[in-house]
Amino acid sequence: MLTATNPCTGQVIAEYPTLNSSELHEKIGDAYRAADQWQATSIEERGKVLRAVAAELRVQKDALAKLMALEMGKPIREGGPEVEKAAGCAEYYAEHAAEYLAPQTLPSDASISYICHPPLGTLLGILPWNAPLWLAFRYLAPALMAGNTCVMKHDPNVPACAAAIAKVFTDAGAPENIVVNVAIDNSTIETAIRDPRIAAVSFTGSGNAGRIVAAIAGSEIKPTVLELGGSDPCIVLANADLDAAADVATLSRMINAGQSCIAAKRIIVEDTVYDTFVEKLHTRMAKFKTGDPLLADTQVGPIAREDLRQNLHRQVTETISAGAKCLLGGELSDGPGFFYPPTLLVDVTEGMCAFKEETFGPIMVVIRAADVEEAVQLANETPYGLGAAVWTNDAKLATNIANRLEAGQVAINGIVKTDSRLPSGGIKGSGYGRELGPHGIREFVNTKQIWVK
Repeated sequence: MLTATNPCTGQVIAEYPTLNSSELHEKIGDAYRAADQWQATSIEERGKVLRAVAAELRVQKDALAKLMALEMGKPIREGGPEVEKAAGCAEYYAEHAAEYLAPQTLPSDASISYICHPPLGTLLGILPWNAPLWLAFRYLAPALMAGNTCVMKHDPNVPACAAAIAKVFTDAGAPENIVVNVAIDNSTIETAIRDPRIAAVSFTGSGNAGRIVAAIAGSEIKPTVLELGGSDPCIVLANADLDAAADVATLSRMINAGQSCIAAKRIIVEDTVYDTFVEKLHTRMAKFKTGDPLLADTQVGPIAREDLRQNLHRQVTETISAGAKCLLGGELSDGPGFFYPPTLLVDVTEGMCAFKEETFGPIMVVIRAADVEEAVQLANETPYGLGAAVWTNDAKLATNIANRLEAGQVAINGIVKTDSRLPSGGIKGSGYGRELGPHGIREFVNTKQIWVK
């Protein structure tokens, strides 16, 4: 059974039966049997389907936002925009897929030689709970527009969200089984990956789980895209606009109660402005309102699960024990639900827990750097390499730093975010491959060479 628990109350919402092995086999078969017809559908017709899905997402936006609030605690004020972002992704690939997948002529000894991009077939997407709609469509939209059919294995925490996503396609009149939701627990994932009808795997989740998925898929010689989280640095130099930097760093850290892979997790501040910047962060963080995610004025909802909250508190207490100062929060609440207060940890150094580990919650970690060189060194002193940010009014210096940062994407004087128009992904322990932009749609196609005499 998949159990949905309301993290605001800690109470079970509902239980959902899981597929047995024969049912899973049949479900994958549904997507596999739909692949030939979907591949034969013109890219223009696929675009019409994706636009209809986007329209249906908007029709169901309020209901979908409420589901996310109930199942994983996302504030309702963030849920609606997430649905809009998912719809925008579907529309973006409907508009640009033909351009991104256009044949490319290359010179050779042939009369003509070119590259085309047919789909791989049926894909498996293994998705996390923290952005149920957006991360699903980041996988689905480019894969479908490339002509693949998609099996969707969503996180056990959000079974109703998963079912609702599949229903959106049905309600929009999409061809049957181009998206198939499989309600399975994590112990069954290996069976799905090894199914010979699955051509490739997209995975977003923890590093440990990603290593397992990559090893299984690799043993089957199946391509994978992995997005495995991060401990993103945000460098703030003395000549930056400190108020703007504080606004954006705080927003980045507090979105989705800090449960975001690309949140600004390690704030590295140049020594001469360190105390001033810490004060600005404290002022801003103290204003955030924590509460019921279904209320319109709630800014920070609960942590998705109790075990995640306990691990977050372990990271905080270990960091304080190692010598960091806690200026705000840092204590478990006594009330119902899995809430954790906005917490500001300062004077953190590279040997401490919150520096070394990814913190997935509303925890601001501030580190002092003597100068630019130490700031870059501290930023790269991590096993992760997803996103990073630099704040400075020196454009040449900013570009130099951005080029040296070990990350898949860098924002200069702005927030690190995912955008359908731009490739997103990481290096090192944050994974490999790219989603979104022109690169994302080419991850799950066959880059096929055609040579004509």
